[in-house]
Formats: sequence, structure tokens, C-alpha cells
Amino acid sequence: MNENEVPSDWPKVELTKNALKVLGKRYLKQIDGEVCETPEDMFYRVARFIADVERTLYAKSKSEVTKLTKEFYTVMTELDFMPNSPTLMNAGRELGQLSACFVLPIEDSMDKIFDAIKNAAIIHKSGGGTGFSFSRLRPKNSSVRSTGGVASGPVSFMKVFNAATEAVKQGGTRRGANMGILRVDHPDILEFISCKINNNDITNFNISVGITEKFMAAVEHDQPYDLIDPHNNEVVGNLQAREVFSTIVKHAWKNGEPGIIFLDRLNSDNPTPLQGNIEATNPCGEQPLLPNEACNLGSINLKNFVSNESEGPIVDWKRLSKVTHTAVRFLDDVIDINQYPLEVIDQVVKSNRKIGLGVMGFADLLIKLRIPYCSEQAEQLATKLMNFIRNEARKESHRLAQERGLFPNFTGSIYDGVMELRNATITTIAPTGTISMLCTSSSGVEPLFAIAYTKTVMDGTELVEVNPLFEIVAKKEGFYSEKLMKEVAKSGSLHKIEGIPQWVKDVFVTAHEISPEWHIRIQAAFQTYTDNAVSKTINFAKEATEEDIAQSYRLAYQLGCKGLTVYRDGSRESQVLSAGTQKSDTQSVNQGVENVKMPIVPRPRPEITTGITEKVKIGCGNLYVSVNSDGQGICEVFTNTGRAGGCSSQSEATARLVSIALRAGLSTDAIVEQLKGIRCSACIRRDGINVTSCPDAIAKVIKKYNNADSAQSSKELAAGFESSQQITEASLRGDGKNSCPECGAAINHEGGCVVCVSCGYSKCG
Repeated sequence: MNENEVPSDWPKVELTKNALKVLGKRYLKQIDGEVCETPEDMFYRVARFIADVERTLYAKSKSEVTKLTKEFYTVMTELDFMPNSPTLMNAGRELGQLSACFVLPIEDSMDKIFDAIKNAAIIHKSGGGTGFSFSRLRPKNSSVRSTGGVASGPVSFMKVFNAATEAVKQGGTRRGANMGILRVDHPDILEFISCKINNNDITNFNISVGITEKFMAAVEHDQPYDLIDPHNNEVVGNLQAREVFSTIVKHAWKNGEPGIIFLDRLNSDNPTPLQGNIEATNPCGEQPLLPNEACNLGSINLKNFVSNESEGPIVDWKRLSKVTHTAVRFLDDVIDINQYPLEVIDQVVKSNRKIGLGVMGFADLLIKLRIPYCSEQAEQLATKLMNFIRNEARKESHRLAQERGLFPNFTGSIYDGVMELRNATITTIAPTGTISMLCTSSSGVEPLFAIAYTKTVMDGTELVEVNPLFEIVAKKEGFYSEKLMKEVAKSGSLHKIEGIPQWVKDVFVTAHEISPEWHIRIQAAFQTYTDNAVSKTINFAKEATEEDIAQSYRLAYQLGCKGLTVYRDGSRESQVLSAGTQKSDTQSVNQGVENVKMPIVPRPRPEITTGITEKVKIGCGNLYVSVNSDGQGICEVFTNTGRAGGCSSQSEATARLVSIALRAGLSTDAIVEQLKGIRCSACIRRDGINVTSCPDAIAKVIKKYNNADSAQSSKELAAGFESSQQITEASLRGDGKNSCPECGAAINHEGGCVVCVSCGYSKCG
């Protein structure tokens, strides 16, 4: 048998259609755009590559490595455990970079700042996300002795980092994600808090305020607190703590930015304080790291660990223990085989050997056990689960330490009462948006976002997607019907639907039906036995007040959380027109340019678009016309004249103006009407040429793309991509115009991130 092929007697993986779509789009190996790997091939590639490090570094025999390969392969194909996305994508392939999260230092000098930008670009290109603390940069307008000028401050440099990230993304690589943190006692803190008041600013960053214990004490006692110049550690002023706290709350209420990170709590649990203070986290906030440190993550799918005993369903603790041990070994092996993007990161990682084992499918587990998410029983189970997982994980880390050695920076006094370990940290609750789709499980420790939703395919057919656990219960309890499922999909929840038992409504509760208090209590329960932090989104209704947000921050602090991310429903809705434009103006714009009554501001180009490219024969050779769209329709046109030349500048100018017009709200019909029929002597009366000019060619491709709702054109335009499936925003409790930039479907705010349940897109990479 070819050693690169999965042994025929090894288990196959059972995946849903949606999971297969996500795999094909994001994970499976491709050659020239064609998938050339099965799901089993992928899991075998990953398992074999990770296990082989034990042969090369730890003198394991070939038979031992084969046995371990099967063990790794089996926990993945049975969907019991899944590593972070870079491991699935890159293990056993040329890139070989397997970590999801990095933290880079930013020192207060121009050379060091641009070193950080360069290193971030390298990491983004390799598939990782980066976190930064901008707290060491001197404040805006302070003097720079070496040049005689003044400093521009942290926020201005954040914009430079943001632009660099955008450039890397435009190069066609996997999108980069960043976390920007500024200490609350930095003199520029007010500018930082408001730097993302416009949803279109600094779009490649999540931002969080680094909160200190001194600040929280000052908030409690309504006192001022000091602002410290990081350049000389001198007090340069003070602010009223409650006013700053209220400002943070106000902006979080507006659009969820900034979040908060309790810096002193991160450092109280820092396992290697002699190596430095923790100043920053990864993009979603769950992984505190030292400068130049990285961590690889993986999650156990709790949905799979329920046994049906005679007295009812219970947690299968024995099997959970076994998978936990396997997962820790897997993640420790990843550290050794990983090809880190920078040598300094390789050194720091292998000195501390941090791993982040977390969970997904918690909401599914509760459903199987018939426990409501917002209940003390759920809270107690969360604590018990994470305590068990951390204890079992530490046992395996201890075994590995005895076999392979302690992590080099181990200091026994830090671990009073804890055994000697191979890994400085072991447990982390990370967002699992895409990998949970592969496992058809709920994301991380989040509740369900919707019980059912509607997908619309290109021929206009609406397909209802129902949570499989709900479908099983509905059929078992005798209230299942197609009509009821459509009603559930329309509302997104069970709350107001008749004919469903109350216990079912209690168990199948959705994120927006759960009070913020219970969101935070569940987060805090998991945090109790999590070495690092817990990534979770606290959902608020659109009607929530600023005081509601403030109370949640106080509760999170009281219950021992290490940070908090909030999202108020609908607070990030985008606007097609400038502020003050009425709906009637929007309608007049769609009738043609002559009816516009006031200046129109084009909506920004989205970060990611989907579309097609068509080759059109023109008099000068070939014109390649690309038409791309976002959740609101066609948003841009590009042209390329190929090798034969032609009027490239003219066609590019036409495409740019068309793109601006589209994003300003002009209808495609109006644009096509203006472009069609324009004549060029190079095109007319030429055999085999079916257009009269380059503008005419652009018009024809736009019209064809726009009419893709007919069956014939759907087949022509949909070849090779699936932008056809969309989730109606009403079915997901409506994020307004918040739609997936890749497929146009509604998106979820969960796990401190943004995730599309239709195509697997994640803002956090």
C-alpha cells in the first residue's frame, strides 16, 4: 500500500453537505483550483505528519508511530477533537505553519515599529493572526529628541499596521486578523477608545482596553486615576475613572468596540513571570502571550460525549478523559513539527511550550442532557467539565514531561501544588466557528444562534436547514411538520411558536433569548479552570441600554473573567448612503442617475467579494471582465486586456467609474444602458467578435451576471463557485445589513469573532 494513502480498514468520516462545502473551500488541498484531496486524505495527512515527529525526535518505532497516527486520525474523523485551522490546512504541506495566534512586541522606535509591521505581514501570509500592545509608544504630540519633531501616537501607527494588513490581504493570501490593546493609563486612551467609532476605520483590528486593578478600584470609588507616559514612566495627568469607564461603555454600545481585557488578571496567572509581563492577546482575546510567542489551539467536541444510560443521558467521562490525553499529546507534537515564520518565535515557543486545549459543542451537550443554557445546572456543569478536562490534560502534560522533559522555562515555585508539566499553559476556550461547522456542533461555549434557518439556492428554491438535534426531538415528541419547521426558520427561535412543549423551548434557547447575565456566568464558570482565557460574545438586544453594558462589565469583573466582548444586535449595520439620506432618495437613485436629489457617498469596498471572470474577444485580443458582489449586490468591476494589449487605461477607467457608481447605489440597469452599444472601430464588423467595444463588453458581462437568477445563466456563472446559498437575515434575528462578505449570507457574532454559518467565513481567519 502507498504510505500516503489512508489504510482501507481505517474509519471513514461522516460529514454534512455544508461541512463538505466548507472543507472543499478552505481546507482540502487544491491544484490549479481543483480539489485533489478527500476529507479522509486530509485527516490522514495531518495525523501522519504530526505523529512522525515522535519518530524523528523521540525515537519511537515505526509501529508506534503508525499506532499513534491512527489514534490522531480517529479522534479527528470521529469528530471528537479538531485542531485549529492552520494545522488542518498546512500540516504535511509546503508552508508547514500550524499555529493560529501570535503576539508581537512594539517598541518605541521607528525601526522597531516597522520591524513589527514586517513580521506581522510574514505571520499573516503564513495563516496566523497577531496581537499587539501599543502601550509602549509615547503619546501623541510628545517630543522626539532624535528628530526634533513630535510623536504621532499609538492610534496613528495602528492605522499603518491596518494598511499593511490590507496590502497582504490584497495579495491574495489568507486574511490577516489583529488585536490592538492600549493600557487604560496611557495618555492617548480616549483617542484609542473612539478610534473605531466609524465601522469602516481600522477594519483589520479588534481593539481592547487594557484594564488595571487600580482603574477598577478608582471606578468603584469614583476617583481620578493617573495617566503614565510610557517613555519615562512619569505621571502626566489624570482622568476621572468613571467618566473613562462610561466612554468605553458608550462606544461598546454603539458597535461592540472596544472590548476590555483585565491585564492584571492575565499576569496573575502568568506561568513564566521571569520571562516578562503579558501585555497582549491573540485577535479574539482568549490567548494571552508574551512578546514573540505563539500558541496552537485545538477543541474537544463535547457534543460527542454523552452516554444513554438506563436512568437517562450522562456525560461519558471515561471517553472524554481518553480524548483529552490524545489531544494534549497531539498539540505538544505540533510545537515540535511546526515551521514558525520567525526564528525568535521558534525559540520563545519552545521555551514555554504553551498549548490551548478548549471545547466546542457545549450547547449541544446541554441539549442532549436536557439542561437549559441559562440555569445553575448548566453553570455547575461548565465548571465541572473544565475542571475535569484541565486535570486530565495536566496528567498527560506531566506524563510527557517525564518522558521528554519539562518546558525549559519551568519554575517550580510558580506551580505550587501543581505537578511538573511539559506545557506552561494547557487550556484555552477559543472561537471554533469554522471547525465547529466541520463537526456540525455549536461553536465554543456559545448557545445556539438559531434553531433553523432558510437557504435560498439559485433557482429560487428555499430550503429549510434545521438543527439536527431539534429535528430528532421534534420527531420523537410527535410535533414535527414541514410547516412548523418553516415557521421556526422564519422566527429563528421557538419562543412564540405554539405546539412545542415548554421543556423543549427551555432547552433549545437561542443566544438572543439569554440574558447577558447568564452569558457572563457561563463564561466565568469555564474561566475558573481555564489556564488562559475564554473567548465569548455577550449578546444584547437592540433595545439594550448603555447601563446594561456597564452592569455586564462590572459582573464580568466580579466573577473573575479575564476579558469581555459585547455585541448589541444590529449595532454594526452599514449604510449605503451618507447620513441623512432618506429612503425615498435611495429609491430615486435606483431609478437612474438623473433623479438623484443630493450628493451620494459610495459605500466602502468590502474586505472580501465573490464573483466571476469572463473572457470576451475584442478587436485587440481578449478582454477579461471580472464582476464581483457583496451582500448588497454587484459592487465592483475589474478589467484586464491580457497579453495582446488594447486600450487598457480606457477600460480600467471605465471599470473604476462603474465600480464607484455601483457602490453609490445606481442600478445595474442604468449603468448597462449607458455602456451598451458604444462603438469602437477595432471591434465592429470583425468576425467572431460579438461586442461593439470594451464598454459594451463590460455592459454585457454585468447584465449576464445580474440576470443569474435564471436557470441557464446560473449554470454558466456558478461554475466553480458556490455563492448561491444564502441565509435569510430574518431567520438569524437580523443583523440588519451585516452580511457575509464572501457569500452574502447573514453572519453571527460569537466567540469574540464574526462567523458565517453558510460558507465558513470567519473575520478572525
